[in-house]
Amino acid sequence: MEQRKVRVRFAPSPTGALHMGGMRTALYNYLFAKQHGGDFILRIEDTDSNRFVPGAEEYIIECLKWCGVMPDEGVDENGKVVETPSEKHPHAPYRQSQRKPLYRQYAEELVKNGFAYYAFDTPEEIDAVRKEYEATGRTFIYNHTNRMNFKTSLNMDQSEVERRLREENHWTVRFKNPQDRVIKMHDLIRGDIEMNTSTLDDKVLWKAADQLPTYHLANIVDDHLMEVTHVIRGEEWLPSLPLHYMLYEAFGWQDTQPEFAHLSLLLKPDGKGKLSKRDGDRLGFPVFPLRWTAPSGEVSRGYREDGYYPEAFVNLIALLGWNPGIEQELFSLEELTKLFALERVIKSGARFNPDKAKWFNQEYLRRRTDKQLAQEFRPLLREHGIRDEQFSDCYVETVVSLIKERAHFVNEFWDLSSFFFEAPSEYDSAAKKKHWKEEMIPAVKEVAALVIASDDFSAEHLEHLIHNHIEQNALPMGKIMNMLRISLVGASKGPGVANIIALIGKEEFERRINKALC
Repeated sequence: MEQRKVRVRFAPSPTGALHMGGMRTALYNYLFAKQHGGDFILRIEDTDSNRFVPGAEEYIIECLKWCGVMPDEGVDENGKVVETPSEKHPHAPYRQSQRKPLYRQYAEELVKNGFAYYAFDTPEEIDAVRKEYEATGRTFIYNHTNRMNFKTSLNMDQSEVERRLREENHWTVRFKNPQDRVIKMHDLIRGDIEMNTSTLDDKVLWKAADQLPTYHLANIVDDHLMEVTHVIRGEEWLPSLPLHYMLYEAFGWQDTQPEFAHLSLLLKPDGKGKLSKRDGDRLGFPVFPLRWTAPSGEVSRGYREDGYYPEAFVNLIALLGWNPGIEQELFSLEELTKLFALERVIKSGARFNPDKAKWFNQEYLRRRTDKQLAQEFRPLLREHGIRDEQFSDCYVETVVSLIKERAHFVNEFWDLSSFFFEAPSEYDSAAKKKHWKEEMIPAVKEVAALVIASDDFSAEHLEHLIHNHIEQNALPMGKIMNMLRISLVGASKGPGVANIIALIGKEEFERRINKALC
């Protein structure tokens, strides 16, 4: 058999913000496609009309764009979901709601061939039966054990079926699960799997109420028509795999059935349960790639807005559940593409570590040049009232070179360096209580006078000058240096005192010392 071109799809539902676990699914699909010279498709699965959220589709595309994993098919060059077929997008439209007429025809085909049936019970009637089961301690499963007790085309005259199809709008098409059949399946991550059909529901495939399919029918039909070769998705769909196998068989599409891989969950930092927005809110980290404003007005944090680089975020999620088998931890998207293998994706859940996430961003920050970081710092300086013309690029780059090792994010730069741009307006009380000694003021003034008198204002010379004077006069090094730092910075933080003095200059040094020691 001729080998087919690899085609994978990321098929999110526009029901809210894209979780970082969903973004990981998109990334793994992208890496797999690119590694095999294949196509990465975006398909919007918006068949759940009750849960549709305006803006969610655009949010999903913006997340993909930020991470640099844009689809080959499904969206155009402007990031809009394609609605009209073309040479580049032959399978449009890529929203399932716009493919509505397709699905009924396939649902009817299954009924005609005996693989599905019409069910006319209302949700309320089914719920009443479910409660009867629960009242007697039984688990309700709608399948071969009770389907003949419901109002279905399996126990009605054809004329009654046709009348109900015409006059009622709450009916559905359900898959007719075979009784006591073992379905043998294979997962590229989990290996061989077996499941008995007697434990399965007769799932709804199509609903007359909104003329839309459920996920089960729509994704099978679309994957077939879009020639998808591999389905890489979250493990929450693993229980549905037997039904999907049987649907491919019912349609006679076994020869083109895709291979499946189900990804493990992202777990809370303590490893106990699935990572959720609530965990992020409680522990202070985002779980969404970008900031999201819900219809209720509630705003959720995003990695982008928290100051993460997209490269760091991609690197982070790539290693949540997969490893390349080498010690290297930092990878470009190109390197990930070369190394990625589904066989190395773990079966168990991947525990999220917020501190490790920050570490990734810190490493990528350190890889940037001082010039790049200074350009990224400029907008933050403007927010604090520092105009571009006040400080040269060289000055800002020097500041960045002195503080970047202490930062995880550029948005931390102001707190780490504000004293380079403006004199402290107040002094940290805890630092003064601990380090400020009135009896040492004369000694500090001596050091300051020595600095002011110096013609060489390089950091190297000033450091030698200060340390040499303190040692020769048997002064307490820690006390003198801490008081100098508080005078210049307003707190016990910052790079070396000599570096601070050299950069702010002689006049500013003298002003700050006089203010602090007066």
